[in-house]
Amino acid sequence: MPVANSAAIAATGTLPKWQLALAVGAPVALGLGYMYYKNSSQGKSRGSGKTNGGTSTDKQISIESDSPGKKSEADKSETPAAKAQRYKTLGNQAFGARKYDEAISSYNKAIEACPPESKDELAKIYQNRAASYDALEKFTAVKEDCTRALDLNPTYTKALIRRAKVLEKNNEFELALEDITAACMLERFSNESVLLAADRILKQLGKQRAEELMKTKKPTLPSTHFIKTYFSSFRNDPVLSAEVTVSTDEYANSGLTKAVEAFKAEKYDDIVAICTAEIEKGDDIDVADKMKLILIRGTFYLLLGQHEEAMKDLDLVISDTNESTSKEIRVNALIKRATLHLRVEDLIPCFKDFETAEELDPDCGDIYHHRGQIHLLLENFNAALEDSEKALKLNPDFGMVYAQKCYAEYRHAAMNRIPNLMKSALDNFEKAFQLFPECCECYVMYAKMLSDTQSYKKADEYFGKALEKDPKNATILVHRGLLHLGWTGNFVKAIDYINEALELDDKCEFAYEMLGTIEVQRGNLHEAIKIFSKALTLARTMYELTHIFTLQDAAKAQLKIGKRLGPDYMRGISDMLSMNSKTTD
Repeated sequence: MPVANSAAIAATGTLPKWQLALAVGAPVALGLGYMYYKNSSQGKSRGSGKTNGGTSTDKQISIESDSPGKKSEADKSETPAAKAQRYKTLGNQAFGARKYDEAISSYNKAIEACPPESKDELAKIYQNRAASYDALEKFTAVKEDCTRALDLNPTYTKALIRRAKVLEKNNEFELALEDITAACMLERFSNESVLLAADRILKQLGKQRAEELMKTKKPTLPSTHFIKTYFSSFRNDPVLSAEVTVSTDEYANSGLTKAVEAFKAEKYDDIVAICTAEIEKGDDIDVADKMKLILIRGTFYLLLGQHEEAMKDLDLVISDTNESTSKEIRVNALIKRATLHLRVEDLIPCFKDFETAEELDPDCGDIYHHRGQIHLLLENFNAALEDSEKALKLNPDFGMVYAQKCYAEYRHAAMNRIPNLMKSALDNFEKAFQLFPECCECYVMYAKMLSDTQSYKKADEYFGKALEKDPKNATILVHRGLLHLGWTGNFVKAIDYINEALELDDKCEFAYEMLGTIEVQRGNLHEAIKIFSKALTLARTMYELTHIFTLQDAAKAQLKIGKRLGPDYMRGISDMLSMNSKTTD
């Protein structure tokens, strides 16, 4: 979860990306409306194999038979269906009394007695026996009985849900996702517990895929504009915001000078190599210069998404207490390490680093600016407002901080329903355009606030003004496209804006992510999957990769159901009856 600047917050809102995806015209609770319907042939393919130390179906769930020649007169006159129902009832009673082995024995007899043509009833008995096996933690038998039930009744939601739970326990997330989304569809997306299970499984699958990709993924720097905007969020940068003074000709070609010159020339791809070459000189390099080079390299490792390398470099700078390493250098490293902790979703050390930085230099406005951004992202609006006010007090001429303070004030007022404070936020934004007429963030944040209040026309106007101030900012175009989608439902206009963003910045991962999401909404699933693949090549954190994989997996699930079921069936599936929600039928 990169925290680059105020514009980035405004572009994505204060919501996590997953929640943002739900807001993009997404139908029903699952956001992307991914549906799956389990047909009997798929169910059969899953019933084999051993898991959790279980045995094969025949051995584990053998059917007990009545002894021949010992039937009572009642048994002889009883129809097979009635007999099956009687044993099923006995099984349900035993299940209710937590006598699971006894319940299984009764269900075995019910299965043996049940006429083969009574498919729905037989499916219920198998599902009930699966519930008994579930209580005994015999998960292989659970999966196999659920599969048998689904072979008989492919729309049996309770069997889908139960099998999904077992598949999830076995880390078979892709198969679990298919079952649980099928259940969501059949339950008309109204069962909250099923929706939560679908969300959980989808994220686990995304994380699994992200971990696999991270092992082989080639590091990629974000766009030039992103990097420039990132560094502009540091008003007190101790290395890259000032000229490097060279005392003698002997040091005119030093590594530090080369690194700074490459930075100013926007040759960002060269910087890590320049820093490394100089750092490896060992004792031949000035200690103070070495710490600056390590800080620069660590920063670019962070931008590349090479988190382990970034952490090592930032740790070196922070732990160096040599007098030649200034507190400004260490504070800058602490802020960056804090945001790095956030990227890996480790909040405790994140805020601890900010506390340490504040102890070292309480007058550094960058500390409060960046911590305020994180509070905004976490929706801690009161804390965000407090930090933004501190940052503004220390840097009163910093338009980016002023915009952040106004937006934090608005979000705090909206969350706590304080009308006077909301009006104050509006008035302060109006002042921002006079105080900082060239600051893009002021217009972006104001447009975001207007969008939140559904003042769409005016929001569009201010996104336009923001683009006038920063015409190379692709993220604003993406957000403008999303505004039009929410405002008018105009997919074409939204896509036009996002494609324009990609022409400006072909490394804008946010643009690919939103474009793919829109294509899912339009039913262009093949295209959406391709677009998400492009976004995956640009994502730099586990959080981003996991999120994009969840979107792609959702699209793939929709594609599967489209292939397996015709459009007529899809239109009629919502009218199908769902099973009731009791543990046993």
